[in-house]
Amino acid sequence: MTTSDKNTAVAGLRIFVAEDEFPVLQLIEDMLEELGCYVADAATSVPTALELALSTDADIAILDLNLRGESAFPVAQILRDRGIPILFSTGYGAAGLAPTWQDCPVIQKPFPLHQLACAIARTTAKE
Repeated sequence: MTTSDKNTAVAGLRIFVAEDEFPVLQLIEDMLEELGCYVADAATSVPTALELALSTDADIAILDLNLRGESAFPVAQILRDRGIPILFSTGYGAAGLAPTWQDCPVIQKPFPLHQLACAIARTTAKE
């Protein structure tokens, strides 16, 4: 599958994004828009992400592992319990994942558009 095919495969998906650095959040939102995705909800802190995770109508979540010094794993647990696939976005790579979360895909920041498209397609294909 080419990158163009993957872009088509992810178009129309509703994405929940949790990212504490506002410029990075804006960049991810712009990338998702370019891929034809919709930002269902966005959070910059764990308390907000926890609240939104309970009710978001997202097809997939992209979560930074560390939101303002707090672990995003409680947010991930709510999403997992609701059956929403999770893609972790981090500067630490897969090494930053707790063993419980090793089955979730990870995209290491910074990442280009085609890598994001591939990671989203891979994450949604697993479900």
